[in-house]
Amino acid sequence: MRVLVVEDTADLAEGIVMRLAQSGIACDLADCLQAARDFFAVQDYDAIVLDINLPDGSGRSFLRDIRAAGDRTPVLMLTALISVDDRVSALDLGADDYLVKPFDQRELEARIRALVRRDAEQKSDQVVLGPLTYSPASQSAVLDGQRLDLTRREAALLNVLIRHQGQYVTKTRLYDSLFTFNDADVGLNAIELYIARLRKKLAGSAVTISTQRGVGYKIGLDG
Repeated sequence: MRVLVVEDTADLAEGIVMRLAQSGIACDLADCLQAARDFFAVQDYDAIVLDINLPDGSGRSFLRDIRAAGDRTPVLMLTALISVDDRVSALDLGADDYLVKPFDQRELEARIRALVRRDAEQKSDQVVLGPLTYSPASQSAVLDGQRLDLTRREAALLNVLIRHQGQYVTKTRLYDSLFTFNDADVGLNAIELYIARLRKKLAGSAVTISTQRGVGYKIGLDG
């Protein structure tokens, strides 16, 4: 695994690199936006740890640029800012997770590994269920020849369900796929809302999502 660490506070950056290196994770360290852009232009990464406040600008601009170019490398944002607006802004730009300073290095490593595992799962081959085809690489789905208009979380929900087609998936498993550690204020019942939205977009097709109370949800073909 190779990670790009973009952080200008020297002791913090060195601590992150040392911790990850001890776990066998290779790191490149950039202390400003320009260095980050230079690294990213010549090297592929499994994940990016990105500070928001940097000497030559905001990490948000780097995130915005790579997402606009279609790059989906998992990005974990670091910041001393704690307002909800700051967190939402980063996530809306395409960040995959958000960690507020100060933090435990063990938690940072755990989050990076979780993001990389999720990304690898999503990038595997297309999955087909009758008239429905889901592409993890593009996080898109086609139903009866028509592309479905899915939000990022609806796509993540469909990804988990279709990969376990014919099996019930628990609310907890679905929650872990849709939300990060920083979404502690979002309860398990949010899954019911996203299931309802997904059912609406599958309505009229042979694909259905069934519920078994106390067990979970299962996607399959009607009849």
